[in-house]
Amino acid sequence: MIVITAPTGNIGRHLLPLLLESAPAHDEELRVVVRDPARLPDAVRERVEVITGSHGDAEVVDRAFEGADAVFWLVPPDASLPPHDAYRGFTGPAAKALVAHGVGHVVGVSALGRGTPAAGRAGLVTASLAMDDLIAGTGVAYRALANPSFFENLLEEAESIREKGVFTDVVDAGRRAPLVAVADIAAAAAGLLLDRSWTGSDSVPVLGPQDLSPDDLARIMSERLGRPVRYERRPLDELYTTLVGHGLDEAFVQGIVDMKRAKDEGLDAGVVRTPDTASPTTFAQWCAQTLEPAVLS
Repeated sequence: MIVITAPTGNIGRHLLPLLLESAPAHDEELRVVVRDPARLPDAVRERVEVITGSHGDAEVVDRAFEGADAVFWLVPPDASLPPHDAYRGFTGPAAKALVAHGVGHVVGVSALGRGTPAAGRAGLVTASLAMDDLIAGTGVAYRALANPSFFENLLEEAESIREKGVFTDVVDAGRRAPLVAVADIAAAAAGLLLDRSWTGSDSVPVLGPQDLSPDDLARIMSERLGRPVRYERRPLDELYTTLVGHGLDEAFVQGIVDMKRAKDEGLDAGVVRTPDTASPTTFAQWCAQTLEPAVLS
């Protein structure tokens, strides 16, 4: 039995079809934890056991983890809470349920940065690494998918790219760093969940095929979209003011700012890309499949 949390999110909606395709060959049953089962396609609901509720709730994870062999763990973003509460606090009930039900293996969505000088002051990343420590401390076999920033973050800029030919961030225009497609993270998770021969606790970097800078992204987007796209760097204090103005928790916003600052200082640059840590989807491919339809629609 594999339990999938956040099955309708960015990663989960790619992971679930992979597991549905492969689970019969592995004689695996699937169970999902979802707040709104109506968001699952009808064909999916017919093939999985559904636990309705939040996987941050003790009673929900107690039901969800009963009889489970493996869990895919993803903390949904909650900008109404400080980072520690949003990650480690949210995971606390699940950690207890993992022990209570003797779950053997957990694959979690986390971040790059462990072991770097900035890891302790990287906001949301620091909170995510603390979540990893909590899960690993239960004694389960744990693999933390250590991810850089996602290509999909650019979907938030689709309107600006369409209307102004501009996307923004706070990092230096020439700083190259790994970036990854969420579909590649889902594929890495599926492989680990289906082949549970691994033991102990470790990180699994998923780094995409190459490092890219904002200027590189602008060039590739311009080529793919057939229109000029340029990058504008925003000051960190402007980002903070904007997000707080949208009503987000101030401590959570500070966590975003601290994460962005750490990334601009090279937080994601500490892992060497190898055939084992690279993932296949290029930014140009992702633009053609995902960004272009969003911008040109």
